[in-house]
Amino acid sequence: MGQLPWLLRPSISRQGGPITSFPATAIQRKSGQLAFTALRLPAVIDRYTLPEMRAIWSEQRKYEIWLEIELLACEAMAEAGLLPAEDAATVRQKARFDLAEIAEIEKRTNHDVIAFLENVASYAGPAARWLHQGMTSSDVLDTTLAVQMTEASDLLLKDLTELQEAVAKRAHEFKWTPMIGRSHGIHAEPITFGLKLALMWDEFRRAEQRLREIQPRIRVGKLSGAVGTHAHLPPAIEEEVCRRLGLAPAALSTQIIQRDRHAEYQMTLALIASSIDRWATEFRHLQRTEVLEVEEYFSAGQKGSSAMPHKRNPITGEKLSGLARVVRGNAVAALENVALWHERDISHSSVERIIMPDSSILLDYMLVTLRKLVERLIVYPANMERNLRITKGLYFSQSILLELTRRGLERKAAYEAVQRAAMATWQGDRTLQDNLLSEPEITALLTSEEIERLCSLDIHFQHIDDTFRKLGLG
Repeated sequence: MGQLPWLLRPSISRQGGPITSFPATAIQRKSGQLAFTALRLPAVIDRYTLPEMRAIWSEQRKYEIWLEIELLACEAMAEAGLLPAEDAATVRQKARFDLAEIAEIEKRTNHDVIAFLENVASYAGPAARWLHQGMTSSDVLDTTLAVQMTEASDLLLKDLTELQEAVAKRAHEFKWTPMIGRSHGIHAEPITFGLKLALMWDEFRRAEQRLREIQPRIRVGKLSGAVGTHAHLPPAIEEEVCRRLGLAPAALSTQIIQRDRHAEYQMTLALIASSIDRWATEFRHLQRTEVLEVEEYFSAGQKGSSAMPHKRNPITGEKLSGLARVVRGNAVAALENVALWHERDISHSSVERIIMPDSSILLDYMLVTLRKLVERLIVYPANMERNLRITKGLYFSQSILLELTRRGLERKAAYEAVQRAAMATWQGDRTLQDNLLSEPEITALLTSEEIERLCSLDIHFQHIDDTFRKLGLG
């Protein structure tokens, strides 16, 4: 889904640029009554907000979409002969809004859509009587949210593409770099670091597929009125407005678009965040001092601890794991929004004002941050080789076991013979290969040369090229 044609993206770099906080309203108690004070507060703290995604969820952008929906509805009604064409043209020419003025009006009305319409009417004049004709607030709100989710998902897809490119590059770089594979945190059998990164690439390819698959279900608008019956605005107007916005009209709605769509969006974001958490956790484990196979980039002048000058901590991975918890929590809130009273209640609205921008903004930040982590990840092949040697060849045990069964030894007996050699290796100084030669049941079937051939990394890496090809990594 490309950029919606009538909305101009702000020209702000992904690497930085001016950031303006979203307007909000603080509530204070005065003499037993509530008083409202206009503030400038971010939906997500600036620390985790990138400019392009912030712009999608800004108050300015929201009101731009509201206005465009109202103007498109007027124009569609004029084309259908439901209002004078000159009035639609006048509204298009004169209509505009002012954020501060809307905030002032909302103090009186306690209704954001009415405040917006009053403000627009003050600029458009008498022709503004046609604005919101036959519509309810949720027609504007939900259609706008569909536009924002579409734009946000497009940006997240771009993030995912760039992340996959970075991971693929490093997967090729370390395609043949051997390291130990671990299960339960214990040495298992050898893999390569490139194979580990290929797995990461494949996981985020699935993430991209999932996000693309849900786009048609979130790219849905509605202008069907108070209970979804089109009582005061024909379905043809809804269809035309949605078409011009790049949306599909809901086949049937109540006063709102049903919230299973929004919950699916949030759950998809939460699943992607969980994949980010999974790889952040992996890199954190590999950076532990006892392991130190990879390390986050540590810049000149960076400090790791206020108390210990020597510290180089995996703070980026830890931050990503923490933010993933927020996105997953927001998905739970979205699921709670699915069950509403009858044709609509407002319990979902306050939740979505928080979770929709927050999850989108956070995931955007997380994907960009993970990409940079991968691009600058410091890899230590020598430490990977050192860690391979720690267990003195224990990871060749299965190769020996399988060859013994091929030579006719019953599996239980073969397993126990190899295990005896393995336990001696754990407890002593000799390698598995040396201890295998002390087992009569093994040496009766395998020569020392055959044992040496079986204790080879080549056995474990013989299908790596095929795996990369099957994944599409070449």
